[in-house]
Amino acid sequence: MKIAGRDREFFVIGENVHTTRVVMRKGKLIVDDPNGNEAVRFYNTESQRRYLIIPEKVKESQDYEEGRVKHVKIAALAAMDGDATALEYIARLVQRQVDSGANFLDLNVDEISLKLDEQKEGMKWLVGTVQQMTDTPLSIDSSNIEIIESGLQACAPARGRHMLNSASLERLEALDLAARYDTQVVVTASGQSGMPQSAQERVDHVGRMVDAAQERKLPLSDLFIDPLIFPISVDSEFGNHSFDAIRQLRQKYGEEIHISGGFSNVSFGLPCRRIINDAFFLLAVDAGADSAIMDPVTSGLDEVFSMDRNSTVYQLAADMLLGHDRMCKAFLRAYRKGELQPG
Repeated sequence: MKIAGRDREFFVIGENVHTTRVVMRKGKLIVDDPNGNEAVRFYNTESQRRYLIIPEKVKESQDYEEGRVKHVKIAALAAMDGDATALEYIARLVQRQVDSGANFLDLNVDEISLKLDEQKEGMKWLVGTVQQMTDTPLSIDSSNIEIIESGLQACAPARGRHMLNSASLERLEALDLAARYDTQVVVTASGQSGMPQSAQERVDHVGRMVDAAQERKLPLSDLFIDPLIFPISVDSEFGNHSFDAIRQLRQKYGEEIHISGGFSNVSFGLPCRRIINDAFFLLAVDAGADSAIMDPVTSGLDEVFSMDRNSTVYQLAADMLLGHDRMCKAFLRAYRKGELQPG
């Protein structure tokens, strides 16, 4: 999508059609429907109020007991069984992502079942279903390469070039699938046996992946590099690891390659996550990123990129992300004082 005032196109991989997604039981979306059933309230694509009922079986789960409702998982399972309201729920998720500018829709069914065959069937069903709702290309996402291939097999080429999420040194065979199915591909900076510990390790891992991709005749323009974003609450240098890696990768590979990532990972474990995420977006784009795996409904990019960088709120978040606020002390102190309201 084009961002006002910016020459370079920014690519959005919309992440919300994903069975790991949760809403909180104490949040405003969980209500009783007119019949007294606990449900997730929503508007369908025709702006009519609907209720996605939370099944009794879900209420026996640990997630539910701890206050989390996996709403996309509920909707997918119910829709596969013919529930029309659940299908409307998925259609609304898709519509909101597309209307907010998603260039790809990231689909993941890993938590739909513990059985591989059911996961593969779930992915095929979800791909076929979503493709009836939109022409937006899909990003097929899974921790299992067989599930990814099931999704790619179900993709209709006429809908545009799709995406594979993701390939890494620990599963180079994903690049073979990308070549076979003519997809674009998210390439992560993870190593063969663990996560990178520095900016340089990220760049080294990505370099090996780019070499492997080019051996398979995948052009740089088909690669979306994910340098891996870790929570700033764990280590004050994690932001700089990402920014330094993005700068080095952009310098090394030029404008043709794409640099992306799950930017919202940076705010895990902290309050006021949107403020942190928005500040990270700006700093990552400054460093050279031109894409993100994100929820464009929650973070409208025109609004993000118009954030006031002179505001106290931005400065507190930026200081934390750039490693100047050790252990996030100043940010958390401002939060406790009620000073982190967006300006």
